[in-house]
Amino acid sequence: MPTLVPSDLDPDLFDAATKAKAWPFEEARKLVKRVEKSGKSEPILFETGYGPSGLPHIGTFGEVARTTMVRHAFHVLTRGEIETRLICFSDDLDGMRKIPESVPDQAALEPYLHQPLTKVPNPFAASPEQGKMALQLHERYGLAGVEGVEPNTGIYPSFGHHNNAMLRRFLDTFGFDYEFASATEYYASGKFDEVLLRACERYEKIMQIMLPTLGEERQATYSPFLPISPKTGQVLYVPMKHVDAKAGTITFDDEDGEETTLPVTGGHVKMQWKPDFGMRWAALDVDFEMFGKDHGPNQAIYDKICRTLGGTAPEHYVYELFLDEKGEKISKSKGNGITIDEWLAYASPESLALFMFQKPRTAKRLYFDVIPRAVDEYFQHLNAYERQDANQKLGNPTYHIHGGDPQPVELPVNFSMLLNLASASNAHDEGVLWGYIARYTAGLTKGDNPVFDRLVESAVRYFEDRVAPNKSYRAPTEEERGALEELDSKLADLEGADAKTIQDAVYDVGRSRFPDPTKKGPDGGPGVSLGWFAALYQILLGEEKGPRFGSFVELYGVPETRALIGKALAGDLVA
Repeated sequence: MPTLVPSDLDPDLFDAATKAKAWPFEEARKLVKRVEKSGKSEPILFETGYGPSGLPHIGTFGEVARTTMVRHAFHVLTRGEIETRLICFSDDLDGMRKIPESVPDQAALEPYLHQPLTKVPNPFAASPEQGKMALQLHERYGLAGVEGVEPNTGIYPSFGHHNNAMLRRFLDTFGFDYEFASATEYYASGKFDEVLLRACERYEKIMQIMLPTLGEERQATYSPFLPISPKTGQVLYVPMKHVDAKAGTITFDDEDGEETTLPVTGGHVKMQWKPDFGMRWAALDVDFEMFGKDHGPNQAIYDKICRTLGGTAPEHYVYELFLDEKGEKISKSKGNGITIDEWLAYASPESLALFMFQKPRTAKRLYFDVIPRAVDEYFQHLNAYERQDANQKLGNPTYHIHGGDPQPVELPVNFSMLLNLASASNAHDEGVLWGYIARYTAGLTKGDNPVFDRLVESAVRYFEDRVAPNKSYRAPTEEERGALEELDSKLADLEGADAKTIQDAVYDVGRSRFPDPTKKGPDGGPGVSLGWFAALYQILLGEEKGPRFGSFVELYGVPETRALIGKALAGDLVA
């Protein structure tokens, strides 16, 4: 996903971009106005946040992908003349509030609860495979000199370092252009010191912003500063006894009750997560950051704290959260969503990027059944691009997915059709599908079209994992049995016919057997009940929905379809 655009951008495309309705352009225009108003000459800074208490997930991909789309749109509107940066910020100084279920030995981490994530031992260190992979990542990202890394092993010194390396591998896999930033490093190195000292000076103003948002009990103990105990190393949620703006220190009672004073600089203290948002924006001069709807109610707080600390709040984009197939909010603890690895097992990252592009402010169901549709829609948009005018191109999702340079890929068969072919033929092996494909495409074989090759592989894998275990055939009713016998008779004369001719025959049987007077057929007569097509899918494919049946028969073959009908009539499919 490149972020830069050619300097010789098509003038028609540039003119269209100034009024394009695609949401990345709408957000980018706000940024252009911001820059014009501020006169900022430094690189425009985009930021995304990541909590390394767990591994990167599908939401991490969505946030970085969407931010990259806005960044590219900004480059288009400014003709690439204004430099931009994208920082992916890891809040790895945060305390480990609970032990992730995914780690090998949960009990071993219990003594490290509330320690900064970069001080929690790496629970994956005992695995030779993890160590080998870790070494490779260390060498790739120049991390081998990190304090505490065992020589020549690459074992990460902490859980936070491990997850940060996974994040970087994750982002690099998708080709994102970004800079990685660690809260531990930024706090310790002094990059936040100036603004942290200012937070000391304006402590009361920050408290006036925060306290009205808290309950009475929380108000009594709240502090925007979280000291890191010099005795236990834990991130402490304790009230302040004194804040010395002149000295830049805070005084509090440590866990053992001893009064302790620490400087707010140098990584001795971090800020609570809400003030931390505003502090980071002010310290780094962030221009754009998007976040999920769950952060929406806090946006005004983040902005106020940023302004209180002398910064200008960035432009925001609040996106909706994902739902599962039942319409319930996806939760990592429930495990009711799709992981990035699960999506990529069946489809390309571009299809996932399409899902992220479409209606980000609408709650969408994210479950396995959306994958085939996303794959097919991606290729439909990709291959429509060259035929579109400038306005249509800028609204085409693949323009944003591919950084303004989508390249068409012609496919002889779409993903949904491959799935139905796999279902009808019970193809647990690619070779079965290739037999039909080679016949249908006059000799296309594996290796001729690498993109299509991967699609065939994915179709077989999706069929085996997601379709075959859930296939449920039903027997035809007497009325449906008569219709199938009539269809079989018509197909006997249609071997070698094209999809339209076959579809007409399917339609004719349906119109005579299952007419729908509320619809009009091509000759002005009644149309066909959708129940006829549903019956074909349920009886012949064991599924609730399927492809345009004429196209399926053309690909699968007329003799093979007649044999399938014969099995259904004999009761063999149900058995």
